[in-house]
Amino acid sequence: MARFITAWVLSAAALAAAAGLLGRHMNIGGAADSTSEQLVALAVISFVFALINTFVAPVVKALSLPFIIVTLGLALLVINALLLLLTQWVTNQLGVDFYVESFGWAVLASIVISIVNGVLGAFAHDD
Repeated sequence: MARFITAWVLSAAALAAAAGLLGRHMNIGGAADSTSEQLVALAVISFVFALINTFVAPVVKALSLPFIIVTLGLALLVINALLLLLTQWVTNQLGVDFYVESFGWAVLASIVISIVNGVLGAFAHDD
């Protein structure tokens, strides 16, 4: 449980960093939302993102392992972008505003998210 909470917090920080860097191409919450409403939206989005990365991502990556090997890992960029777009779809179905402009911006956002998760994850200790 502590591992999932750590993943949730790291996902929230990574998603916030990606949204901040990508500007209008990736939005968390509505434009008219207050700061507290945007924080709640970020918490819900990062929760869904952590769930998808915990349960869906390993299955998708295992099934596409031959393709990942053939492309020397570049297929992981596509998979991570698709998982981010899946997160967008799920959270929009839940009524939470989360927007990624296109697949290209999802790839760029997944790169930013991976880098931030990697850097922050290096400081998170598993006890």
